[in-house]
Amino acid sequence: MILVIVSSARMGAASDFSDCLKLCDYDTECFQYCDDICVPPRLTRDNHEVNDDAISSNGKTKISNPKNEDAGKLDHFEGLVLLLDVGPTMHNVLPEIQKVCSMLIQKKLIYGKFDEVGVVVFGTRETDNELTKEVGGYEHVVVLRNIKVVDGDLVDAFQELPRGTCDGDYLDAIVVGMDMLIKKYQATNKGKKRLCLITNALCPIKDPYEGTKEDQVNTIAAQMSAHGMKMESVIVRGRLTGGEDQRIMDENDRLLNLFSEKTSAKAVYVESQTALLGALRTRNISPVTIFRGDLELSSKMKIKVWVYKKTSEEKFPTLKKYSDKAPPTDRFATHEVKVDYEYKSVEDPNKVVPPEQRIKGYRYGPQVVPVSSAEWDAVKFKPEKSVKLLGFTDASNIMRHYYMKDVNIFIPEPGNTRAALAVSALARAMKEMNKVAILRCVWRQGQGSVVVGVLTPNISEKDSTPDVFYFNVLPFAEDVREFQFPSLSSFPASWQPNEQQQEAADNLVKMLDLAPSGKQEALLPDFTPNPVLELFYRHLELKSKHPDAAVPPLDETLKTITEPDPDLLSENKSVIDAFCKSFELKENPRLKKSSKRLLREKPSGSDEGEGYENAINALAVRPIKVEKIGDSSPVQDFEAMMSRRDSPDWVSKAIKDMENKIHNLVENSYEGDNHGKALECLLALRKGCILEQEPKQFNDFLHHLLNVCQEKKLSNFCESLISKGLTLISKSEATDSEVTDDEARSFLVKKEPELE
Repeated sequence: MILVIVSSARMGAASDFSDCLKLCDYDTECFQYCDDICVPPRLTRDNHEVNDDAISSNGKTKISNPKNEDAGKLDHFEGLVLLLDVGPTMHNVLPEIQKVCSMLIQKKLIYGKFDEVGVVVFGTRETDNELTKEVGGYEHVVVLRNIKVVDGDLVDAFQELPRGTCDGDYLDAIVVGMDMLIKKYQATNKGKKRLCLITNALCPIKDPYEGTKEDQVNTIAAQMSAHGMKMESVIVRGRLTGGEDQRIMDENDRLLNLFSEKTSAKAVYVESQTALLGALRTRNISPVTIFRGDLELSSKMKIKVWVYKKTSEEKFPTLKKYSDKAPPTDRFATHEVKVDYEYKSVEDPNKVVPPEQRIKGYRYGPQVVPVSSAEWDAVKFKPEKSVKLLGFTDASNIMRHYYMKDVNIFIPEPGNTRAALAVSALARAMKEMNKVAILRCVWRQGQGSVVVGVLTPNISEKDSTPDVFYFNVLPFAEDVREFQFPSLSSFPASWQPNEQQQEAADNLVKMLDLAPSGKQEALLPDFTPNPVLELFYRHLELKSKHPDAAVPPLDETLKTITEPDPDLLSENKSVIDAFCKSFELKENPRLKKSSKRLLREKPSGSDEGEGYENAINALAVRPIKVEKIGDSSPVQDFEAMMSRRDSPDWVSKAIKDMENKIHNLVENSYEGDNHGKALECLLALRKGCILEQEPKQFNDFLHHLLNVCQEKKLSNFCESLISKGLTLISKSEATDSEVTDDEARSFLVKKEPELE
């Protein structure tokens, strides 16, 4: 028996369709209501109703509105029209455009096999589109493919994009694409109709016979909103030659950004081939809330919020088991593989153990403790669905490495003005005070775990966009992994970089800067695709046509993500050479045999002196594991014990041993002869406690040590502490410290009168 669970996509309704697109989360039951209120009026480029065959003052059509017998159906797949500029100024980037469009279709064949795609190219000498045939105009625009369900042939079609010889008018292409979508879908598929324009916007658009270009854009944008269309504009500029007309570029940029202000559209500017691969949204993921409810500040103060995922790792498509045993003539064969598991008794391998006779067990020492499913359900923690504020803390107290899992975004409940005001006020207050909030979250009823995380305010720079919060999950004590490393400052001076080495390193970092001034930052996360996934999709497409095909090599464009830019390295070879010369590197030869074995096997009177000497040297430099602090070099012994990683107990043992060593040196000093050594040990102890985040142990010991000095009347030692500036570890040095900077500075000042 196969159980199929089908979930319908549903759209939320709002006061108008543009708001509906912004607020829709695809899980509210309002399709019919949305359809009733959002069926758009028949608008024209002059913004008034006309007949289907009306002509505008500049001889262009008013975007027709023909009858469609399937208009009442609610289709939930995406209808996409690609508008590609193939004019002369785009020829150098067309190979990359072919790649990104092919990748889009490859992903749709996996994730959206029912999506429909059409292709329009402009900037060609030829003209081939329905609007030209119906009313004239729209020259140099060719419909390369009408809107149809995606297939493998479309991937091949992108490998042969025409090279145009005329300057293209992107407004003409947009209108042709809109006309295709309207004729295909009418009032259906709302929110799922998309235009994607790829151009460099270097060529001028034609002047209208009436009005301005801005008026044209406003009219087109109004019709986009009315018909529930979205548009993405990818402007590929790259390295400009300098012969471009800046006035035309500025005008086109202004017009394209005007679409973003008037309708559901966005414009993205890319300068590199890698950024182009990531700029085009190749997969549609419907936003779904993970929580809807109250953000509880207190029992009497609650804010209505919705929570979405902001970032989530994109994983490989699910690979399913497939059987080729079905007859080739069976058109209804699913080729699915069903897997059954049987549990058999150890005493009788032929006896199958039924589910009611099986129980899980958990190891507890040498025994296995059986726990039934009923007992397991009884011990599960079953908190109520809620999001509660635990308190606020300074943003500096939350380290970046504490962030776990995905990032969520908290927004005020759509349409709730009071919630938006409350969220904005709280976010701006937290931003002004540099605070973050700690929340306890249970996203859904019956969730077996509680999440504690940090809420960070994000203040919007646009009046039309509300302030929001970003939420990151924080670890519990069991989730934290302690990796202890010795401080670089503990190394001897000969191991520290000199000025020349530091300058060479600085120059290397500047040379490899991904965000140089005056250029677009390279490898921006929003525009950088995962090269492993991209390679997988290309290999999958190749194997669909050639089953025995090998994995193709990584594309040159994708190599820029995984390897340094070779042109940049060659241009700055002198910087790299200077860095290499500043640091002397010696090869560390690997001995084929262990040192002990080599010594044991060396025959008496053998002339293999070099191998023997190497073995002796290897033994000489082998680090010795220090287990206690000695008298000859206590500081070195302490640092060696602190750096041991074979057990977590070595840190606490090293601190305790060093405290005892300092105490003995101070107490057994004769006329202060051990005070210098005790101060060195105390400095090393303080540095180690800061490094290992153990400020309380040092501060308690320093209090104890000063009390001993007062009892023994060792004022000389206390004066040495003051002269060295040796005081308590403050909160600015170790976040776990409870001592403020003022308390640390005044610590020895307070103690001094008592000594006199």
